[in-house]
Amino acid sequence: MRPVIRPLLALLLVSVAPPLLAQSSPSVLPSASAPPAQPSGEIATDEAVNDDAKVAQRIRTIFAEIPALQPVTVRVSAGVVTLTGTVADQAAIDQAASIAGRLSGVVTVQNRLERNLQVERNLSPAVSGVTDRIVGLWRALPLIGVALLVAVLVGFAGYALAGRKRLWARVAPNPFLAELIETAIRFVFVVGGIVLALEILGATALLGAVLGGAGVIGIALGFAVRDSIDNYVSSLMLSVRQPFRANDSVRIDNHEGTVVRLTSRATILITGDGNHLRIPNSTVFKAVILNFTANPQRKFTFDYPLAQDADPCHARGVGLDVLRKLDFVLAKPEPGAELVDIAGATQVLRFGAWVDQRHSDFGKARTNAMEAVRHALREGGFPAALPGSRVRLERKDEDALSPAAPAPGAAPVSASADVAPESHITQMAERERAGKKDGQDLLDTSRPVE
Repeated sequence: MRPVIRPLLALLLVSVAPPLLAQSSPSVLPSASAPPAQPSGEIATDEAVNDDAKVAQRIRTIFAEIPALQPVTVRVSAGVVTLTGTVADQAAIDQAASIAGRLSGVVTVQNRLERNLQVERNLSPAVSGVTDRIVGLWRALPLIGVALLVAVLVGFAGYALAGRKRLWARVAPNPFLAELIETAIRFVFVVGGIVLALEILGATALLGAVLGGAGVIGIALGFAVRDSIDNYVSSLMLSVRQPFRANDSVRIDNHEGTVVRLTSRATILITGDGNHLRIPNSTVFKAVILNFTANPQRKFTFDYPLAQDADPCHARGVGLDVLRKLDFVLAKPEPGAELVDIAGATQVLRFGAWVDQRHSDFGKARTNAMEAVRHALREGGFPAALPGSRVRLERKDEDALSPAAPAPGAAPVSASADVAPESHITQMAERERAGKKDGQDLLDTSRPVE
């Protein structure tokens, strides 16, 4: 019985297995309708996207709407676009490649376009472009005329306003600042007129480029003419500060003279020997200025050497008595004298006294005072001692016992000596100022001196 059952079970399994496998196959095998997953970065193979004929037709349709690309031949194979033909210029070649490369389904673009180098083909667009510009300029002439008219009117308005010299002279503290204000007004109105004209023409971008270039050029010129700019600014500051007046006696660094005028470039002096001295204002502004005229009272000093065995107190009293008797010496402040050196071979007395420069010339007063004191001290037994070693010779014969004859002295100086101020240099300065040979004077007598 068992030998019969075994073959029957095997036959049953063989007949049942195929249907079971067929029923379970849909859950195991992939569906034919579902597309397989594509690895990341690979080119899609969807026939709807990569249909070469459709891509080629799409590119041809686009090129047909662009006159410069109409001669281009398009061929697409496996997503590779090949462009051939001849176009007008390089811009058209780049434009064709850019358009073809942006379409979906295009893998790469082989750009084999060439530029048409025929003379007629390249000359016609150039001539046409020039003609179009000329026609455009002709059509824009009325607008250009209006813009120029507006710029001219604005500029003339600025010049008319700047021409009100009396107004700016009343507003500004000195002529130099008034001239500076006038120049600034002209500049602002002219630039404003140009900006308004370019705004009317719609060319404000050009203005930005011009101003940018002008700024660079201005910086370069500023470094090149920095000395002139320094002198100009110094002139402006000096005209505001007013450190001296015309006809003032001044010392600027090592230069001394009488002020003639202050111009926009230099300060003009007349030296004591009658020469003209022009000092750049940049130097004057930075220099140490000593004004001898600002204070009419001025003190003069001089030294007198005495022998080591002389009595300095007695000599001091003799000298001061003489100074007090001089008419040109001021009583207040009083004259003075002091012993300034006793270390050398001589003693040095320094006398000082004050004079009024409005009534007495400083140099004349000092000279007369020195001579009067020297004469009085010599007569009082205090001759001026020579510096250096003293050698005294003594004789024992009879001649040595006889008194020596006194040395002849100079005539005493009169207490009312002529020390009137020197007016020749002042008259020269007045003539120079009246002639106005060196430009407009920036010194203003109505403003206080710094």
